[in-house]
Amino acid sequence: MEDWELNEIQGITSAILNLSRKSGFSGRDPFDGLNSKLFKLFPSLKRSAAGIAWIQFFKRSPVDFRGMLGVPKGRNPKGIGLFILGLLEDYNRTKDPYFLHQAIGLADWLLTQQCDKTEWGHSCWGYHFDWNSRAFFVQKGKPNAITTVYVAQALYALANIVDIEKYRVASLDAAYFVVKTLYTESEGRSFFAYVPGETAFVHNASLWSAAWVAVAGADTDSDKHRELALKVARQSVAEQREDGSWVYGARNHHHFIDGFHTGYNLEALDLIRRSLVVSEFDDAIDRGFAYYTHTFFEDDGTAKYYSESRYPLDMHSVSQAVLTLLKVGGTEEGLRLAEKVIQRSIDTLYMPSRKRFVYQKTRWITNRINYMRWTQAWVYYSFATYINYVSKSHEEN
Repeated sequence: MEDWELNEIQGITSAILNLSRKSGFSGRDPFDGLNSKLFKLFPSLKRSAAGIAWIQFFKRSPVDFRGMLGVPKGRNPKGIGLFILGLLEDYNRTKDPYFLHQAIGLADWLLTQQCDKTEWGHSCWGYHFDWNSRAFFVQKGKPNAITTVYVAQALYALANIVDIEKYRVASLDAAYFVVKTLYTESEGRSFFAYVPGETAFVHNASLWSAAWVAVAGADTDSDKHRELALKVARQSVAEQREDGSWVYGARNHHHFIDGFHTGYNLEALDLIRRSLVVSEFDDAIDRGFAYYTHTFFEDDGTAKYYSESRYPLDMHSVSQAVLTLLKVGGTEEGLRLAEKVIQRSIDTLYMPSRKRFVYQKTRWITNRINYMRWTQAWVYYSFATYINYVSKSHEEN
């Protein structure tokens, strides 16, 4: 990539951070519709089909009705975790204490947002809104696997830089939550559930949970954690398709294959093998990565959402692509593809006048709503990772 192109990416990344910081890292979320004040009058509707329809209306509408319908902006713990990971990439590259100061402030906030320990026993996190889907209803304040793991990753990464024990303790304690609360045996499977008490099997939630248990197992020298992480990972590997793909999950309505969840699976499996120093997943990762790169990218660098369709164009797909290509691939070919993906996203999804990215673009409609967790946090983390990766490559050469 030319120097001017790298400078452009750095400028965009800095602008996204500055815009997000000015808003207090608080904003809209595609799934926050049930935070509407209208539900104070009709709370039971949240759990009904009407609640699902309400969320989908907000998620799909290119017009933001949240202000009109009493949905406040909020900080999302997962989004904050992503921002911390991006800040640490910038800090590792520049050694500028500004980035570390911002990361510490956000990490301290995360420690105040843990789900009720008297109920859950260990460190864990959830979304700042009620969430209704066909698989389950999750109340605000109830933890989920993905949010917990991303927050734990961020706190752990920060602790490895500043050596502040409270961050390390909370991050490793999250693995105990995963083991004690999310481990599930159902319908002949052994896996980590997405949310406590639910039996829907979703590969990315189970694998990311296993990955964090593996990290904690290696850190604390826990054979129990190591063995459980391997057991759960083997479940998803056993259900990998011959072509290297995974469907999203086991339920009938989860039989789709998309790019960013495939990237999740690969990144999680790669973290497991590196943390536990095992080679048994090499073939699954190699086949999955080959499928991923051959299926989800067009010649011009467009990152496809689904295996059978490029639409919607979505920065979540772009961001996970960058992370997967660099972290799991780690080759010159992967770097070149990541650069094409980034440049294509800037050409098609970036709004220079607003200094941020759109949410999604379909064949006919562009949704420009500013989603903090889903879009801007992911872009900042992935682009900062790319810039740091390139910087290290230049230093080594």
